[in-house]
Amino acid sequence: MALFRVILGSLRKGLEKTRDALVTGALGLKNLLTGRRLDDALIDELQARLLQADVGPATTTRLVDAIRRDFKAGKIDSGDQVLAYLKEELKRLWPPADRALRLAPSPPAVIVMTGVNGVGKTTSIAKLARLLQREGKSVMLGACDTFRAGAVAQLQTWADRLGVEVVKGQQGGDPAAVAFDACAAAKARGVDALILDTAGRLQTQDPLMRQLSKIVGVVGKQVPGGPHEVLLVLDATSGQNALRQAEEFSKAAGVSGIFLSKLDGTAKGGIVVAIREATSIPVKFIGTGETPDDVEPFDPAAFVDAIFAE
Repeated sequence: MALFRVILGSLRKGLEKTRDALVTGALGLKNLLTGRRLDDALIDELQARLLQADVGPATTTRLVDAIRRDFKAGKIDSGDQVLAYLKEELKRLWPPADRALRLAPSPPAVIVMTGVNGVGKTTSIAKLARLLQREGKSVMLGACDTFRAGAVAQLQTWADRLGVEVVKGQQGGDPAAVAFDACAAAKARGVDALILDTAGRLQTQDPLMRQLSKIVGVVGKQVPGGPHEVLLVLDATSGQNALRQAEEFSKAAGVSGIFLSKLDGTAKGGIVVAIREATSIPVKFIGTGETPDDVEPFDPAAFVDAIFAE
């Protein structure tokens, strides 16, 4: 219970903007629903509020339709009942699933991080590395983004802060060659986890997507079962654009999980719900602040509790 309280406290802080916009603020659900009799106009307003929070049209429609049915059937008649209903139904959106980070039976586990430029990918790599360190695991980084000027230096800066080694190549060099060298170094040094940074790419950038496939292929040849995770970093503040990226990358890159960054910077944390509705890719981690320690494994119940917390 103590650990749950720590996680909930961290989430409450990181989700402050979302909680204020969706639930507790002047335009939030509590102010809208508490103490009010239910009617069609109130349900319409509820639908608008959910859409504004980026919960997504599919989930919003499903929730609101169910509320309308129960209202017409006389099962619910107050806004307070709707508030409790929403909290429980949002928790039920996520079926039991393996949201744990997949690691190798024997080291190294190889994790490929991908996503478009500007989503906070390098910072998310630092957060994931710190999380693994807190679990007592040794970490190495591979700087496979050889295209963007300053990418290697940025990764090196985080590595220095965390005290981990970075395997690097030449600016403009072959990213797959860096992946090859990084895998060899990780095996030689016996590190538990190797995290590979990759160039920021859009689903329309075919050359970069082919490079990503090449990196994945090289890892598979060098490390049995690798890569063990391909994590897509999405910027929560980009709302529905993040949703489109999740849909496209799920088709193109064999993504096994999502790292949702910058969740503390948006009032539209409902994008987590929209992603669940649109794709089967599990959200595995959420970034709730700016430091390497501001990361949490995604837990649906804790997430919903944090949004609805007083």
